[in-house]
Amino acid sequence: MSQAPEPRKTLDPDQVAFWLARHPDFFVGREGLLQQLKVPHPNIDGAVSLLERLVIDLRARAETAEGRLEQLLDAARHNEAQYRRLRETLLALVEADDRDALAQALATQMSERFDTPALALWCPPELSDAEPAPPQPPRHVLNQHASARLAALLDGRTSRCAKLGVSDWKCLLPHVSPPKKAGSCAVTRLSAGEPLGYLLLASPDPEQYRASMDTLFTEYLGDITARLLIRLSPHG
Repeated sequence: MSQAPEPRKTLDPDQVAFWLARHPDFFVGREGLLQQLKVPHPNIDGAVSLLERLVIDLRARAETAEGRLEQLLDAARHNEAQYRRLRETLLALVEADDRDALAQALATQMSERFDTPALALWCPPELSDAEPAPPQPPRHVLNQHASARLAALLDGRTSRCAKLGVSDWKCLLPHVSPPKKAGSCAVTRLSAGEPLGYLLLASPDPEQYRASMDTLFTEYLGDITARLLIRLSPHG
């Protein structure tokens, strides 16, 4: 009785790949074998030589790397521009000689450098009691109604971006003509050891300050403003 032939053994592709990775010099002296290898073309039907496929893959990787590098450069240029605008803004704020000048400089800088057309600085009455004249827009004395509306916008947070309805615009930005439709705003609570009111940045564009936006810049601006308000106290 003849013996049944042994089943044909086949190499596992993963084992072949592992072995080739461990022996990268395998094709040295076997260039003819490289030319005989055919692999699927990544974009069209048919086969190409292994060397041509490697060139295609390397070109694709180079294009991907170039795209990522361009994204990094764009981000770096954006961050540098933001830094320069913030630097000029802070220098203008530090040069203010009283609280009204501070509020006006803040409004001017935000409008010219950060495309924020409306701003209000709401401070509690006790912060203005010792001043010789009432606050001038965009600085306002915080009253009960404005305080309630600002607290509602914050919704228990320190800072927040939100929609700003026309009625809230009229209440919180009385010195600026309201838009016909709801806009958007970024609001932050001012504090430096004591409550110092609120800073409100607003735009008639409902998408400029979306609820999903980060508020780190607004908080930072609020921290600087709060400390300058204390420094510019009539008794400071």
